[in-house]
Amino acid sequence: MGQILAIDYGKARTGLAATDDFKIIASALTTVETPKLLDFLKDYFSKNNVESIVVGLPTDLKGQMSEIETDIQKFLNVFATEFPLIKIHRLDERFTSKMASYFISQSGKNKKQRQEKGLIDRVSATIILQNFLDQQ
Repeated sequence: MGQILAIDYGKARTGLAATDDFKIIASALTTVETPKLLDFLKDYFSKNNVESIVVGLPTDLKGQMSEIETDIQKFLNVFATEFPLIKIHRLDERFTSKMASYFISQSGKNKKQRQEKGLIDRVSATIILQNFLDQQ
């Protein structure tokens, strides 16, 4: 048994969430500066049993890919080379940032806490992961 890690990839920051080893609960993990993402993942994978990742698929309302998809594809090519045994899944991430902002606003966080962009990225990754688990 191993974890599933969700990645909400962004140009500046990337939100991460992970399941428990039984793949029951999705929990926010952290936010990493995107240029440091691979180093973070190497360290994380050395300490945790991760069997697959879920990466958000950024589409708009018309189903068109967002500009960030080019960067995600480059990342995934490097990821597949670095971690060939870890399966990669993609999941539509439409509305996850808006949902994350809504959930954060409902959580009782003050305005300064709600505006922390890293929090939105972590919650977005958690939503992506929970949606993936719900579809399994």
